[in-house]
Amino acid sequence: MNLLDSNDRPGEYPPSWYAASATTKLDLTPLDKDIRVDVCIVGAGYSGLSAGLHLAQAGKNVCIIDAHRVGWGASGRNGGQLGSGQRLEQSELEHLLGKKTAHSLWQLAQDSKTLVKSLIDIHNMDCKPKPGIIHANHRARFNSDSKKEVRLLNEEYGYDAMRFIDKEECREMIGSEAYYGGVLDTNAAHLHPLNYALGLGKAAIDAGASIYERTRALSIETGSKVKIQTERGVVTADHLIFACNGYLGDLDQTVARRVMPINNFIVATQPLSQQLAKSLIRDDVAVADSRFVVNYFRLSEDNRLLFGGGETYGYRFPDDICKFVSKPMLNIFPQLADTALEYGWGGTLAITRSRLPHFARPSTNINSISGYSGHGLGMATLAGRLVADSIVGNGKNFELFQAINCNSFPGGPALRSPLLILAMLYHSLLDKV
Repeated sequence: MNLLDSNDRPGEYPPSWYAASATTKLDLTPLDKDIRVDVCIVGAGYSGLSAGLHLAQAGKNVCIIDAHRVGWGASGRNGGQLGSGQRLEQSELEHLLGKKTAHSLWQLAQDSKTLVKSLIDIHNMDCKPKPGIIHANHRARFNSDSKKEVRLLNEEYGYDAMRFIDKEECREMIGSEAYYGGVLDTNAAHLHPLNYALGLGKAAIDAGASIYERTRALSIETGSKVKIQTERGVVTADHLIFACNGYLGDLDQTVARRVMPINNFIVATQPLSQQLAKSLIRDDVAVADSRFVVNYFRLSEDNRLLFGGGETYGYRFPDDICKFVSKPMLNIFPQLADTALEYGWGGTLAITRSRLPHFARPSTNINSISGYSGHGLGMATLAGRLVADSIVGNGKNFELFQAINCNSFPGGPALRSPLLILAMLYHSLLDKV
């Protein structure tokens, strides 16, 4: 199954609230000739756009190609949450990788938030960032671990923007009886993800990068120069970057064995009254909960609830996404039973077994960055800068991620679908325990 075509119309953004409310517009032509560049990037999401921007700023002749549109994939469909740290807790990273590496990864994650915020300011992107994310516990027994994690970050990492919130305060901040406490991170943020992606695209173009939309990479010829065959032209490049995440397909089997695509879904309600919106999320922060199949939600600029959640057992989107996502939404907010859902959309992200990003160098002049496991807004942006740094001669931080063991999924791409079914069934049961 080719996920580039399975659930969407070619070259069109999905019918999301993000696409309907996007204020930055890009409509770029396909590649229709053979070209020669220093660096070719496959994928115009956060990773590829950030890499293209930073390479162009470094004086490289760079092109970005995408089978569909800038920000068409997960970069333009996600929950818009810019979180702290890596996808794993710092205590778990210390256990797995040692304190030195864990501290390095924490600092890079901090750098990723700073980078996103600075890019928004420098390039005047209209994506309206707002501060604050709550990580809400759907089981009371998780509170002790949350307290320990906050203490670790406060005392050993010097991070004082995070604090524990108990059951009473959590339910004052989130109008739901589903949560028993959690963690408030005031240095994290949330924003309009598609406007951010489009802003990155515009910044890359302004810096001198070329972007070709509706231009699919069909095959790759490796060698001292890399040749990327598209429908109507060949790109010859000194370096190639795969920035495809869940949409890599068969372009590189070594990466595909370690990065698994999964789907996720979001709905947007009708605009809510100020009183109702404030009763759901008092302080206009974003929320992500402790389930393996995470529920995540926030308010839009026009007071809609944007709610993501629900698990599927295959790669086809549900026929009725609004109906599908309404079940987890109403489990959290039953008071919205009579509220209309005006948008529902799905998208494909990518996970790794470790839940850490997968940085790879399949060949001396080919790099790959992917596998952000739902933590990609900041980390994918940073990955683009790190891979650009690596190509221009400063590969230290790229190599830090590259050195982290990223095990293959059993059976590789051939067993993705049955593995996905088994994993989602198993973890959906755990979420109910």
